[in-house]
Amino acid sequence: MMGRFKGRDLIELVDYTPEDVRFIIETGLEFKRRFYAGERVIRVLDGRVIALLFEKPSTRTRVSFEVAARQLGASSIYLGWGELQLARGESLADTARTLSRYVDGIVARVREHWKLVELARYATIPVINGLSDVSHPVQALGDMMTILEKKGRLAGVKLVFVGDGSDNVLNSLLVAGAKLSLHIVVSSPRQLRPNEELLRHALEVARETGAVIEFVEDPYEAVRGADIVYTDVWVSMGQEAVREEKVRLLRPYQVNSKLMEAAGGKALFMHCLPAMRGEEVTDEVIDGPQSIVWDQAENRLHIQKAILALLIP
Repeated sequence: MMGRFKGRDLIELVDYTPEDVRFIIETGLEFKRRFYAGERVIRVLDGRVIALLFEKPSTRTRVSFEVAARQLGASSIYLGWGELQLARGESLADTARTLSRYVDGIVARVREHWKLVELARYATIPVINGLSDVSHPVQALGDMMTILEKKGRLAGVKLVFVGDGSDNVLNSLLVAGAKLSLHIVVSSPRQLRPNEELLRHALEVARETGAVIEFVEDPYEAVRGADIVYTDVWVSMGQEAVREEKVRLLRPYQVNSKLMEAAGGKALFMHCLPAMRGEEVTDEVIDGPQSIVWDQAENRLHIQKAILALLIP
């Protein structure tokens, strides 16, 4: 099982087939089942070392990858971008070449996506996207695992993303959802659109898998009959200069009790976190009975065990 993707990068889900994506999710579910059966450590990566190269702050991604490594018998080293020679002008190429001689894999969290591509180009070990300004594939994989757990299926599940249509997590959800035959509705202002290249790929895949991707500007119309209502922060790290304009555009897209009522009783609420309570979501929703955000957060640990176990040689 563990040899299927050894040595591969995970930069974008574009590079993985629908069968590959399903296999990663099934592996994550298996790790979770074994964890709750008492196997807290499964030493498939004994002696390996994972570098966490982070340019941006993190809670869930950092902690879940560090714990995932330990639960697989590996160790991890946290490398803050500003603490390395990168901060003094060393190239990403030279950093990638050097780390390849010391560690067995790199999880990178970067401000600009091209940095991930550059690291992967020069590293001889797997590079895993721990978030960029374009995408967040490990989040999307964990989310799909959570939906499968809660709904018992993925094909045909109606996931409505309400908020910033240019969101990096949404970009990855579109690709993952297309590969897994979901019905994804994006409800956002027309000025905020997904990454064109990733959207194009998702639409191409959807034609083959039967997935549906549509855009509905009115959030109350969009959420009607939803299985999942999903949102993310309105202003991501690095977007502070446009905060006022984005908040003005997105204020009608807040997920509150009125919107969840319009979605119906079967709708579950998801958020990749951190949440800016009172902006994109209200307390009564994120803390309410339809919220599954804490299960969603936990599943980052189990899906990332699957990713590390499958990719790290």
